[in-house]
Amino acid sequence: METDGLRTARLIALFLPLALIAGALGSQVIGGLIPCEMCHWQRWPHYAAIIVAAMSFAISHRPTRMLFVLFAAMLIALSGAIGVFHAGVEYHWWPGITPCTTNVAQGNPMDILAETLKKPLIRCDSAQWSLFGISLAGFNAIISLAGAVAIFALAGRRVRR
Repeated sequence: METDGLRTARLIALFLPLALIAGALGSQVIGGLIPCEMCHWQRWPHYAAIIVAAMSFAISHRPTRMLFVLFAAMLIALSGAIGVFHAGVEYHWWPGITPCTTNVAQGNPMDILAETLKKPLIRCDSAQWSLFGISLAGFNAIISLAGAVAIFALAGRRVRR
């Protein structure tokens, strides 16, 4: 018998990453925002979480279903952790680790031009959009980590009789 907590956790594990991916794709198609490399990093765990959470609906064995839900929560939390890192790069709390965040070296102007032309046009260290000072990476971090905590808490609840 499935508890209400596990049922709710399964629904959150499926619909939270679906909503976040829909929002990300909507910001591209409707809002005209172009994702940087680190934006794509945040999406991959959500794609995986959607698949894992959907599989939990096809499994009848409760302990296995619980494992799928918890694994989906870990993937959602991973996306949130990447979002924390990306937001920190955007707010210049720490340096990025990709070519879309490195500065141009000094030296021969032709070498600088050649180096610049090899880098992506969309910078990872500059937020394209923010609300109340929170970038999309920051919102992904907040929503994903809060959702993962909620899934873990709901999945771990015992049935009260």
